[in-house]
Amino acid sequence: MTETELTLDSYAYGGDCFGRLEDGRAVFVPYAIPGERVRIRLTEEKRGYARGELLEVLTPAPQRIEPRCPHFFRPPGDVPAPAACGGCHYQHLPYEAQLQAKTGILRDQLQRIGKLSDPPVKPAIPSPAPWNYRNHVQFHLTGEGALGLNAPRSGQVIPIETCLLPEPPLVDLLPHLDFESLPALERVALRLGSDGDILIVLESSDPQPLSLAVDFPVSVVYRGPGGSLVLAGDDHLVMDVLGRPFRVSAGAFFQVNTPMAAQMVTHLLENLEIRPDDTVVDAYCGVGLFSAFLAERAGRLIGIETSPEACEDFVVNLDEFDNVELYEAPVEQTLPALGLTADLLVADPPRAGLGRRTLEGIAALKPREIAYISCDPATLGRDARYLTEMGYRLRRITPFDLFPQTYHIESMGFWVRA
Repeated sequence: MTETELTLDSYAYGGDCFGRLEDGRAVFVPYAIPGERVRIRLTEEKRGYARGELLEVLTPAPQRIEPRCPHFFRPPGDVPAPAACGGCHYQHLPYEAQLQAKTGILRDQLQRIGKLSDPPVKPAIPSPAPWNYRNHVQFHLTGEGALGLNAPRSGQVIPIETCLLPEPPLVDLLPHLDFESLPALERVALRLGSDGDILIVLESSDPQPLSLAVDFPVSVVYRGPGGSLVLAGDDHLVMDVLGRPFRVSAGAFFQVNTPMAAQMVTHLLENLEIRPDDTVVDAYCGVGLFSAFLAERAGRLIGIETSPEACEDFVVNLDEFDNVELYEAPVEQTLPALGLTADLLVADPPRAGLGRRTLEGIAALKPREIAYISCDPATLGRDARYLTEMGYRLRRITPFDLFPQTYHIESMGFWVRA
């Protein structure tokens, strides 16, 4: 494979840095910093771009720091380095530099993909804890049953000795987990509730439930083709956000950074004008994190969610309200069928974003303002073009760093009818 030297220009979404080869093609290099002179090996070559493996940093950037984790990538130079896990992407950057990089990437995606000339991007909201912040972490297993994470751009599972991203109780649990006798097990998720309770979720394609001996106080749920089965303890956790408890089942989504979830709720309520007689649609409502706070202020709240487990949790979490409706169905199918005009719409879609069909459904509702919570600035950029075509203007957008040390960028934008 070809080796070459070049100076990198800027950050690209996905954890890479962007530069140009001598023939003018764009090249993407992970674990580097703009301005660095690097030696790389090309690992993928296409007509218009290439990808490179970082071999050596010839001229380090002033802000480059030593990664804290032994599993984070180190440039090998002339000596082969051990395989790195793909869980982190920015440990070689100080935290403030990570925030600046993510803010710049979000702005770039809105400009380049969304065609917004001057997007009103506000400074990133930092995580209170840049380490040990995750209340939920998922591991794959090696052939020997050891916990691990996938190598970058690979299905290879790298066994790990420690991880600096989960909250401390989950880190403390890792040495006590032994799955050598469970060959059918494919993934293991660890989740931590606000009261300190731990839920272990075992995922397998084997329809036969696993047998498991548990000798410490945790809950265990097996998730297979036949559904979920409780092997020990409870089938859910309780997450507390701004003093409100939320039931979260084993298969339901919840934000992995609990303090940042609280900041997002606060930001939403501070920036979305909710009137007492408003009809608010919460698309992709999950267990009701935003709905519970919106329902207190709105005249009518309509939640839409496809996950059966999340819907069951939503019903429990919003049981006190009589102005709430829930549709267990795909958002793109439900919005056109509502047959009403909504005043406000809150959307928190998965990485695939909203897409044309959902946006057409939103257009039919004619909300005066849309709060779009995005976890992927590329699909957000695509949807921004549609929203502009629909007659909406981006009033402001703020990145929230729910995932320090990684390339993931959460943002909350407010779109108003122009």
